[in-house]
Amino acid sequence: MSHQRPLLAANWKLNPVTAEAAAELARGVLGRGERLSTEVDVVLCPPYCWLLGVAEILHDSHVELGAQNCYWERSGAYTGEVSAAMLAGWCQWVIVGHSERRSHFGETDEMVARKLAAALESDLNVIACVGEQADDFDSGRSADTVARQTDVLLGEMELHRLRQLVIAYEPVWAIGSGRSAEPEHAYSTMRAIRQRLRERFDQAATEVRLLYGGSVKAANVAAYVELPNCDGCLIGGASLDALEFSRMLAAVAEVYAGAAGRAAE
Repeated sequence: MSHQRPLLAANWKLNPVTAEAAAELARGVLGRGERLSTEVDVVLCPPYCWLLGVAEILHDSHVELGAQNCYWERSGAYTGEVSAAMLAGWCQWVIVGHSERRSHFGETDEMVARKLAAALESDLNVIACVGEQADDFDSGRSADTVARQTDVLLGEMELHRLRQLVIAYEPVWAIGSGRSAEPEHAYSTMRAIRQRLRERFDQAATEVRLLYGGSVKAANVAAYVELPNCDGCLIGGASLDALEFSRMLAAVAEVYAGAAGRAAE
């Protein structure tokens, strides 16, 4: 944790299948978590087709809306794509570079960097994902891998865009596996990301929030947000259960409330 407000982002992936189920989930999160969303920044990222319906439910709440992907071109002959400029009309956030986009659709670091640049230019807040494969983890190259990915993402980024950027560390071997990274490993790897940011932007690097993602649930979320370089979590499967998600919100709020209380003593 840091001086930044904590952030929990819910990546619904290719779920739910119906508009009714998406609306029910959004209402469930809002009903159980709206009070806590004044203490924790909350972002829901449904599939494209449910964005408008969920936006209507979240209207006038503290919970914000995000998309799971975008394209770097503003418009043109790109069948099936949705541009960052299009999303900016109803979303506040977008995820780029998720490991499933990289593995299933062949997205490279360079492609993700182009999406990031387009999203920032469209004034979206961006959760940019980095993370190592199992072989990098097994050979002790986790920190080097995410540092390299971070270098590519930052590209020619301008200082005034830093406040729009969130970087999510998601070890690929932990995504959807039920196997989460040990907090010590998450800490050391996220420290490498923070170091890269400092080398590039000096003290302004503290404006960038860092998230952990990878089999996060209510039982372990506090262990991650207590880490010095972690400002929240990017949550996948567990975010599809409104009760479980609200428990995660409560756990994060409790960690930050405890830290504030100790600081005041």
